Amino acid sequence: MELKEKMELLEEIMDVEEGTLAPETKLAEVDEWDSLSKLALMAEVKKRVNRRLSTEEILNFKTVQDIIDYLQ
Repeated sequence: MELKEKMELLEEIMDVEEGTLAPETKLAEVDEWDSLSKLALMAEVKKRVNRRLSTEEILNFKTVQDIIDYLQ
């Protein structure tokens, strides 16, 4: 999955407009980064990369880049 695809996926999961997120975006500053977004991310990670994303791993994500790095 390329960077553009990952960004589009995260924008879809968080239900924000295209181009809203950047790799350096701090998740704590994104109102849409809520429990539903976190659950959706867990499901997408399982489906797309066949890895189980734990709650602890999600809590360690501080920026969009952290999620992108995990998706590699």
